[in-house]
Amino acid sequence: QGTSAAPTGSPTPSSPAPTATIPASPSPQAGGLPRLQGKATVVMTVKGSPITMEIDGTNAPITAGNFVDLVNRKVYDGLVFHRVVREPQPFVVQGGDPQSKDPNVPIDRLGTGGFIDPATKQPRNIPLEITPRNAKEPLYNQKLSDAGITVPPKLKHTRGAVAMARSANLDSASSQFYIALADLQFLDGDYAVFGYVTQGMETVDKIQAGDRIESATVTKGIENLKTGGVTSSTASPSPSPTTSP
Repeated sequence: QGTSAAPTGSPTPSSPAPTATIPASPSPQAGGLPRLQGKATVVMTVKGSPITMEIDGTNAPITAGNFVDLVNRKVYDGLVFHRVVREPQPFVVQGGDPQSKDPNVPIDRLGTGGFIDPATKQPRNIPLEITPRNAKEPLYNQKLSDAGITVPPKLKHTRGAVAMARSANLDSASSQFYIALADLQFLDGDYAVFGYVTQGMETVDKIQAGDRIESATVTKGIENLKTGGVTSSTASPSPSPTTSP
């Protein structure tokens, strides 16, 4: 599996005029994925300081559901922010590779790992999911530009945006996420934003490569998480994967 990374920063070329594209159906594999119906709040602690995120399942139900489910499973506890880009200008902090729970894995080897579902022993990947501003449903498996859509997404890459990292494969996002350190408009429509930091950006601004997520907890909205067609009300036990899929 390729490296899961936020892009390096080349703007997307201009797209043709918007068309009345009917959003594509989710990938076949999306049927069994967790979904968030509404909002949830996640508090992530780094260096003893809380970072509060509002997670938006209204506009990114699968992406938000995947993240909230992984938080609820305690997958992120103890994982590292392995990629921090602030030069030549503030860009992103990125973490969530399950391989990083093992302190013996060098930081330069991180970035390829994803969540392995303990029930199926298979990697969980989610489809690219972006809702255009004028749409009622998300577009799946496509960048907005590839679908001929030039309106911006509802969830934009403003400073504090939380989005999924992925490889060049559009449907390869799993557990790795990034937080935007600045407005990154050129990423809009290409990568899936699913929430925003509402408190604690001063902590995000201080994150260094190698800093660990001490804990991540769903503090509100867990009743909005639907897994396998049922509401999730308690944390599901899961071994934390340490190997790359």
